[in-house]
Amino acid sequence: MTNEKLHVLFLCTGNSCRSQMAEYWCRHLHPESIEAYSAGTDPQGVNENAVRVMAEAGVSMEGAGSHHVDEFVDKKLDLVVTVCDQAHENCPIFPRGVKTIHVGFEDPPRLARGAATEEEALEHYRRVRDEIRDFIASFPNPLRPPGKSS
Repeated sequence: MTNEKLHVLFLCTGNSCRSQMAEYWCRHLHPESIEAYSAGTDPQGVNENAVRVMAEAGVSMEGAGSHHVDEFVDKKLDLVVTVCDQAHENCPIFPRGVKTIHVGFEDPPRLARGAATEEEALEHYRRVRDEIRDFIASFPNPLRPPGKSS
């Protein structure tokens, strides 16, 4: 068994909401075993509603920033997780040996567009936040790179 952390990049189009929530859930739930990052193919900044609902769940996103995926092409990565369909379809090619998987989540800002109230809009963010948390809670075992033991 190795004590080396698993390096995981969560990739979305805007790197403003879903990939950010995945990164910070990972940092919160697996600080000893996973080095988490997030990026986008077209970074849009950090979504304040995502920050708000993560804080409600006890997860600080202090220091969050929106990064372009090109910043990570030469970085040591074990896994890239695309969390939106557009990022999955436009995912750059990473060096050999970097596993890429797609686990899509609905887009809270798109879902919230038709909300009648702010509270109704935040419910979309909370639901997706919780779906991402459930996915991240299963790390790292289902996603351990080949050759690494449990």
